[in-house]
Amino acid sequence: MKTTIKLLFTFVTILIISISCSNKKTENSSNTKTALEITNNIPVYNFDELEPTLYKTTNKIIIIINFWAMWCAPCVKEMPYLQEYANKNANVDLKFISMDFPKDIETKLKPFLKKKNITADVILLDDPDANTWIDKIDPNWSGAIPFTIIFNKDKRLFYERSFENLADLENEINKNFN
Repeated sequence: MKTTIKLLFTFVTILIISISCSNKKTENSSNTKTALEITNNIPVYNFDELEPTLYKTTNKIIIIINFWAMWCAPCVKEMPYLQEYANKNANVDLKFISMDFPKDIETKLKPFLKKKNITADVILLDDPDANTWIDKIDPNWSGAIPFTIIFNKDKRLFYERSFENLADLENEINKNFN
C-alpha cells in the first residue's frame, strides 16, 4: 500500500511539474511575440496569421500585396513604383510582405525602408514551410519573388515578375481593374 501511494504521489508530482513548465513556456513565447510586434511596429506572422490579410477586402478599391526581400534586386527596384502608385491613388491599399529574417528588423529592415521612403504597411512572414503556403496563395506560383497579388472584390490577379516602372504597373491595373 505504501509503495502504491509513493508511486501515485511521484506520478502526480511529475505531472504537476510538467504542466507547470509547459504553461510557462507557452506564456513566454506568447509574450515575446507580442513585445516584438509592439517594439518594432512590423508584425512578424506565420502563414496562418498572414492568410486573412491576403483575402481581406477594405473600403479601398484595389489591394496590392507584394512579397519581397531586401536581398532580391528586382524586388528592391520595383518597391518605389508600388509605393508611388499607392501614394498617388487614395483608393489603393498596399502591403509589403517581407521574406527577410525577424532578427534583422531593427538593424537592417527598418533602416532600409526609411532609406527607400517606404511608408506602406510591412509584415514580415516568418514561416519555414514555404512548400505548403506557396500553393495556398497560388498553385501556379513557383515561390520566386517578387510576387504581387492585385485584387478587389471582383477580381484577383497574380504577378510572378517585377514591374519595370510606374507606367508598367499603371497599365496592368488600368487594363484589368477599370
